[in-house]
Amino acid sequence: MSSSCCTSGFSWHGTPQGHESKIFNHDVYVAGDDDQKDVAILFLHDIFGWTFGNNRLLADHFAKEVGGKVFVVDFFGGEVITEEMLFDPEKLKNVDLQGFLQRNSKEARGPAVHDFARKLKTEMGFKKVGAVGYCWGGWAAFQLGGKGKNLVDAISVAHPTFLTKEEIDDVAVPVQILAPETDPRFTPELKGHANRVIPTLGVEYDYQYFPGLAHGFSCRADENDEKEKRGLERAKNAVSGWFGQMLQGR
Repeated sequence: MSSSCCTSGFSWHGTPQGHESKIFNHDVYVAGDDDQKDVAILFLHDIFGWTFGNNRLLADHFAKEVGGKVFVVDFFGGEVITEEMLFDPEKLKNVDLQGFLQRNSKEARGPAVHDFARKLKTEMGFKKVGAVGYCWGGWAAFQLGGKGKNLVDAISVAHPTFLTKEEIDDVAVPVQILAPETDPRFTPELKGHANRVIPTLGVEYDYQYFPGLAHGFSCRADENDEKEKRGLERAKNAVSGWFGQMLQGR
């Protein structure tokens, strides 16, 4: 399956305001004030990982708008697909994407994702935890919200990659999905399955559809394209509003 939709897009203007740290043996970008002790959001990144400026800018927004601390964790073990590759197809050609995805598969990275989420409550003492997953991180968010896990209190996913029907069937916490019209990863079949099944599971559900937009829009949209810009702003606001309700009780 082609990965082109996951490795295309744009980087945004702006300077991230958070800081880098080492937490539970992971490199982490942390957004939010240190006095925020109650609410945490685990940011499950796309293929461009924890260093991608767009991901960090989104984390800054969520920390400010939701109120809490946001953790953008390196779940690729130090391996980085750089922003430069968005603009230089020749450099991207030199990357073994299939090998990268195999090294960073669900089986390889799932245990670390689950462990970090668990420790946000058990060791860091947060009372409420949300998980937001973009592209690669979408399947991970659904897994964290699965039946009997008790790891997170709500999830939001945007154009998820590698998500299965079984993971959708298993969700047991409030779930938000941001779905573009064109998405070879979150296919019409999966969209239809989610919209049939999740309303029967007894969890709060917010499905938002973005006509005319494509996979990756919510974290790699072109700021100079008015339609894409409106879409990414709507998506960002939707996530902030969702976690404001689900984690802060607004």
